[in-house]
Amino acid sequence: MKHSVIAIILIAFSWLQGPVVQAQTVGAGGARLPTLGDGGEMSSAAERRLGDRIAREIYRDPDYLDDPVLVDYVQGIWQPLLAAARARGDLSSELQANFAWEIMLGRDRSVNAFALPGGYFGVHLGLLAVVGSPDELASVLGHELSHVTQRHISRLMARQGQQAPWLMGALILGALAASKSADAANALILGGQAASAQGQLNFSRDMEREADRIGYGIMTEAGFDARGFVGMFDKLQQASRLNDSGAYPYLRSHPLTTERIGDMQSRQSMAGPVMPGAAPSLAHAMMAGRARALSNPGVDALRGLLSEADSMGLSLSSTVTTRQAGALYAGVLAAVRLRDFGAAALHLDRLTALVSSDPAGGQLTHWLRVELNLAAGDWRSAQALLETRSAGEPGAGQMRRPELLLRGQVALQAGQEAAWPALTERLQLWVADHPRDAQVWQLLAGVYAAQRQTLRALRAEAESRVAQLDLAAALDRLKAAQDLLRQGPSGTASADHIEASIIDTRRRQLESALREQALER
Repeated sequence: MKHSVIAIILIAFSWLQGPVVQAQTVGAGGARLPTLGDGGEMSSAAERRLGDRIAREIYRDPDYLDDPVLVDYVQGIWQPLLAAARARGDLSSELQANFAWEIMLGRDRSVNAFALPGGYFGVHLGLLAVVGSPDELASVLGHELSHVTQRHISRLMARQGQQAPWLMGALILGALAASKSADAANALILGGQAASAQGQLNFSRDMEREADRIGYGIMTEAGFDARGFVGMFDKLQQASRLNDSGAYPYLRSHPLTTERIGDMQSRQSMAGPVMPGAAPSLAHAMMAGRARALSNPGVDALRGLLSEADSMGLSLSSTVTTRQAGALYAGVLAAVRLRDFGAAALHLDRLTALVSSDPAGGQLTHWLRVELNLAAGDWRSAQALLETRSAGEPGAGQMRRPELLLRGQVALQAGQEAAWPALTERLQLWVADHPRDAQVWQLLAGVYAAQRQTLRALRAEAESRVAQLDLAAALDRLKAAQDLLRQGPSGTASADHIEASIIDTRRRQLESALREQALER
């Protein structure tokens, strides 16, 4: 992700002089073994505030991506990892309440993932395109999760607490820039302090080993195959032998040592005999194909993906079939972006036949066909496709996010007023359970606007901005709603009076939060 240099340096300048607290260490009679995260560290609330400031810049980055289908897939891996960390006692109740535990996707084609203060995690589409299975992705996410649960980030920050604020700013900025380019990271670490700051970009070897050990336990207890960890290590080791050209920045922030490789191989051997591997995942191959298509916006790259799909034959070999599924899925998306809807439909038919016996693959092709029809402006076909699955659909509050957003897009494109009340109810139920879902809040704003419920539309837009931590923009929308109330007719509907009360309360809350932010600066 490309990040604003000045903004993130100012974050570090203005905030990192805040309090660093001394955590209590666990005594010999404690209930758990001491971890490398114990010792001097920032408070969890302080770390979260810093993480929010950095996350706010990432949300503004044009490379930030909230793709419902990819997010749904990653969350299907991420949530079991969080549950396993809680069950093992690695994720304390304090951290669970105070941290965000949010994964943010970036369009970057480099192979990278990183943890940020406050429980934010970045994953590049390049990583999703390269990992060969959900288990390999779980190994990376489990490792990054462990860096946060063990307070490694907090310890690194506390260690730098005695240094100049600008150096700490360079550290955070450099760590983010390293995800894009090692040269960029080095250029941002200025003067004679460059070597010192560069050395702090990486976690210590002990921290890396601990994140491996705990991440391995988390992913296996979450139900993922331990071979995914070994497989990911093999990929990284091969990349390091090829003299990393910049496509694997993960190797710079998480250097792969013979100790780490040996330790993981030892854990794998202790787990028992190696059993035959499961059949390759068609759904994972398709999501890797989606990541490739969405991270390659250039026309030449899209044509290359379409050409690859054109060259794909059909085979009964599971390995070949998986590769075909990924290539065909990427080819469909590439054709849609090139506005070649005929080619997109042709490859989608081939893909549908290929994955017809796989339920997860069938769901993904179903959503993809709806996307294709919407892109072609054929909302009637898109609506018919969505209705074909309505019979076995779960309750309104349980609909999966990609389908919910697709239904919203269909309703708005069709302009069918009869569908809006039911859709509004579904969206309201969703944001009640997921108040930080900016995209659903924005869709709800569009549905309210279509129904001429302007006050509610403005408040939904404000909540969308709050979800992405842009409190000033949210406050502007609430003020606009109050201005509209003052200018409106005297016979305002009772529902608008209720909405006006909610808007007034939210405005006061945001003004208070902005005052607190100003005091921190």
